[in-house]
Amino acid sequence: MATATLGKAPKEIVFEWEGRDKNGKVVRGEMRAGGEAVVNASLRRQGILVNKVRKRRTSGGRSIKQKDIAIFTRQLATMMKAGVPLLQAFDIVARGSTNPRLTKLLTDIRNDVETGTSLSAAFRKHPLHFDSLYCNLVEAGEAGGILEELLDRLALYQEKTMAIKSKIKSALMYPVAVMVVAFVVLTVIMLFVIPAFEDVFKSFGGELPAPTLIVIAMSKFFASYWWAIFGLLGGGTYFFLESWKRSEKMQMAMDRILLKVPVFGDLVNKSVIARWTRTLSTMFAAGVPLVEALDSVGGASGNAVYAQATEQIQKDVSTGSALTTAMTTTGVFPTMVLQMAAIGEESGSLDHMLAKAAEFYEDEVDEMVKGLSSLMEPFIIVILGVLIGGIVVSMYLPIFKLGAVV
Repeated sequence: MATATLGKAPKEIVFEWEGRDKNGKVVRGEMRAGGEAVVNASLRRQGILVNKVRKRRTSGGRSIKQKDIAIFTRQLATMMKAGVPLLQAFDIVARGSTNPRLTKLLTDIRNDVETGTSLSAAFRKHPLHFDSLYCNLVEAGEAGGILEELLDRLALYQEKTMAIKSKIKSALMYPVAVMVVAFVVLTVIMLFVIPAFEDVFKSFGGELPAPTLIVIAMSKFFASYWWAIFGLLGGGTYFFLESWKRSEKMQMAMDRILLKVPVFGDLVNKSVIARWTRTLSTMFAAGVPLVEALDSVGGASGNAVYAQATEQIQKDVSTGSALTTAMTTTGVFPTMVLQMAAIGEESGSLDHMLAKAAEFYEDEVDEMVKGLSSLMEPFIIVILGVLIGGIVVSMYLPIFKLGAVV
């Protein structure tokens, strides 16, 4: 009896090659193959004299951000709507990426899909980049045969969410940048300018005014213990951010505080509501059952207060309560959202009404961000005037006193 040993097929990877064609012209390209020998043989059959063959670089590069995943989702949705096969679409996106880490991620997912794994299961192997919301929507699309449509909805959802986040960051950037510059200026004044004034005042003799003495004492303290001050500020900021990231109690406390902060609290609250309604609308429109959809909605809102409220809503809905009733019980949703949800439940168009609510609050966030800079400027001017202006005036008081004597 003859026995045959079947060797495992070599794993195909992408090679980048460079060579010259029959006319001596330099040509470059990429080829998926099991090894360099296969690439060389294939190119020789095409009449190409190969000079260089190397594996596509998949290490190094910057970290993969949410923006990269959003762009990938939009590209994949567009190509699948145009009729491009899934594996070929992955190849095109991976080839066009300038980030080696993203290229490796997409190549790994493509290889999993090629071996028969479902697209949602392949995404679930990378939870750092594809959350449960993303995977659940893809799974619903695969089950319902509407993957292209749901990828398009998912891309739109990610683009809207990123737009809100970028607007909030831009609103915070101006005051933070001004305060950082003010701190640097104060540091230079305390360490270098005030000691120089103190030397000048010593040559005058006489008694210095009280504000000047206070500022000089502050400067001496700052000059003596600057290392401790910077250490406390840096270490305190680091431990605060780490505890905020890792401690659930800290997250809950900070999220409650952020919702109540003057000016910014209302902005944060409206952006969270916009994300919450947008996420639930997208999930429900995709055909995901309401109770299962609520699993992803709380985390996607980005606020621990709303995440806790979503858990309570999920429990109430699973026991037979209406969504609007469960939302009202939590006491965190505004009347407008409750009314839109109630109308949606009554008319059978919950996804449409929640999408309308999301659009309304996204527009509200836009308007608040536009007016925030002009609202913050008076406060920043007052703070800088009191700090830096007070120091400058206290330093010039002895000079004014000397001028009065003369």
